[in-house]
Amino acid sequence: MLSQKQALEKMEVDIRLRGLSSSTLDRYLAHTATFLHYCKRPVEELNELHVRKFLEYLIKEKNLQPATVNVYSAAIRFFFAVTLNRTMNYLQIPRMKKTKALPVILTKAEISMLLVQSNNRKHKALLLLAYGSGLRISEIARLKVEDIDSKSMRVFVRESKGKKDRYSLLSESTLDALRDYWRQYRPKNSEGWLFPGTNNTGHITKEGIRYALNTALKKTSITKNITVHTLRHCFATHLLEDGFNLLQIKELLGHSSISSTLVYLHLANTTKGIKSPADQLTENIFENKIL
Repeated sequence: MLSQKQALEKMEVDIRLRGLSSSTLDRYLAHTATFLHYCKRPVEELNELHVRKFLEYLIKEKNLQPATVNVYSAAIRFFFAVTLNRTMNYLQIPRMKKTKALPVILTKAEISMLLVQSNNRKHKALLLLAYGSGLRISEIARLKVEDIDSKSMRVFVRESKGKKDRYSLLSESTLDALRDYWRQYRPKNSEGWLFPGTNNTGHITKEGIRYALNTALKKTSITKNITVHTLRHCFATHLLEDGFNLLQIKELLGHSSISSTLVYLHLANTTKGIKSPADQLTENIFENKIL
């Protein structure tokens, strides 16, 4: 009979053996621990009914969003199927349907405003890597000095989402910002991190990068609710508006499927230069009246 502690320890090993990301490891363990604490009963007694009650609690009492509830559900499914090696009737544990709201996007003018207000050289370099290269916040944090290739003007992204390596763009403005940052900070780190953490231990945290964005944002008139990831969305959307195709953008972003990249068709101003048939109809009516 496994105790809750033993079950979670086994789950951690199961996740590591599958090579899942550290963020998945942390979320799955934390969510499963919350589930076990809520149920307050031996692991062997747990079943679909307990899972349903727990998910209902997350929705009604904790008011969690569908996407978050689904992550809890995925963690618990992994726990039962892999760690406990038990089959469950998953029809009794449906995934919540998520609303497909489009991401918030900044205009190029708003991006410029944000960068102008980022007076700290390190902060500006961080924000330009998010917007100019389309990097995720975790990818920025884990950049190493050797990943910046100024000769071919590329950024090497190591083990991004899905454990995949890729290259993205290195803009001239980003390179200039990185050089300004380097001249001022002269970062030293035995592991070669581009942005070392506090006291040169490890790399910068996600919170540190968010602080850079929020510090600049407070100085602007921008009222949109944005995150560091918003700048990645802006990178892709503005590239599409500038004439780059979806396959190019897919590779730069590191998407596994083109379906993930298609969202930018809804964000980009694809109506520019297209004339509505209603306008042509109105013009014909106007011409006929004159005749």
